[in-house]
Amino acid sequence: MNWEDTPEEAEFRDEVRSFVTTRFPASYRPDPEAEHSLEPEDVWGYSWAVDRRSPDPARRDGALAWAAALAERGWITPQWPREYGGAGLSAEQEFILQEEMMRARVPTVNGIGAFLLGPTILELGTDEQKAEHLPRIARGETTWVQGFSEPGSGSDLASLRTRAVRDGDHYVVNGQKVWTSLGAQADWMFVLVRTDPAAPKHKGITFLLVDTETPGVTVRPITDIRGDTPFAEVFFDDARVPVANRVGAENRGWYVAMTALGFERAGIGATVKFEQALSTLVEYLKSDEGRAHARPDTEGLRLEIARRYTEVRVLYNLARHSTSSGDYAGSVSQLFGAELHQRLARTGAKAFGQLAELWQREDAPLGAAFTHLRLDSVAATFLGGTTEIQRNVIATRGLGLPKS
Repeated sequence: MNWEDTPEEAEFRDEVRSFVTTRFPASYRPDPEAEHSLEPEDVWGYSWAVDRRSPDPARRDGALAWAAALAERGWITPQWPREYGGAGLSAEQEFILQEEMMRARVPTVNGIGAFLLGPTILELGTDEQKAEHLPRIARGETTWVQGFSEPGSGSDLASLRTRAVRDGDHYVVNGQKVWTSLGAQADWMFVLVRTDPAAPKHKGITFLLVDTETPGVTVRPITDIRGDTPFAEVFFDDARVPVANRVGAENRGWYVAMTALGFERAGIGATVKFEQALSTLVEYLKSDEGRAHARPDTEGLRLEIARRYTEVRVLYNLARHSTSSGDYAGSVSQLFGAELHQRLARTGAKAFGQLAELWQREDAPLGAAFTHLRLDSVAATFLGGTTEIQRNVIATRGLGLPKS
């Protein structure tokens, strides 16, 4: 397909580039010690949800100023209606906006609230929920996380055991969530709870919006294999959540969750990150320092790099296609991107042989970038849905195969 910009899209792309150049705070620089974010739409050295609460005033002020600049144009929530703080952009314009921000290596803002929860509330939420939550997301004032996975209930999400019992105008919630991305930084979370234990497992679930400051909610960070804390476990101990915070009908939360996940698309972020990582590797291997550190058998390595470059271009086309196609297209893109993440990490590590084992960035080839990328990539094939789940979605929704 031809993805060349129309004249209108080219004009919008120039507008975005100019905006980033003039409005991104000069003091808001990437953190050289930060791990690569595991979220596809984040760039290295930044995590806006973390930075907005940083003890470093320059970093905190930069994150807040950047959010305010984007909010002025409705670009935190670009496809939302203007009445809720969006910009009313087309899917193609939003793609261009995200692509240019990634290429400029500046952070996106309010990812899961803007691109997953917000569209769900727009479609299924009450007028009160729209008025309370959407403008605050669009202004970058609140951050959201997804409370779905539980111990022993990850891939089989419908087997969740967190309970909610109706008590007047509240639900009393007890249970635990785990692997909650950026849970320690969130203001709010949307949670699946079981409200009818006697019902078939997909039909007794309810979708709730929970303020993380609610008494009885405890958030504990989880340290990953890199020594970073991108995840958290969340405990509910008689936490009282207003019934007004329920999205959709009681016991119909599974369908609300599937609506939310239907908005999840593997976008341009991973493509640009992989493209930049590959270009950096090639340039380094051409340099004197790179030639000194690279393995001597470069012929096989050249072939691998050529394959990775081809795959990055395939991922770009998949990402473009998924902006205009629903249902299983996002699963195709996500599956391909997750497995490419791991292949790219192995290729980069292979380039340096034993030197790829160096973890400390100082004096390591390319600052140990591919050593860190290799550990980042471990989570890629189960983060946001395992490869088995993605293949099932493609098989049943895309190819029309039976579920059993």
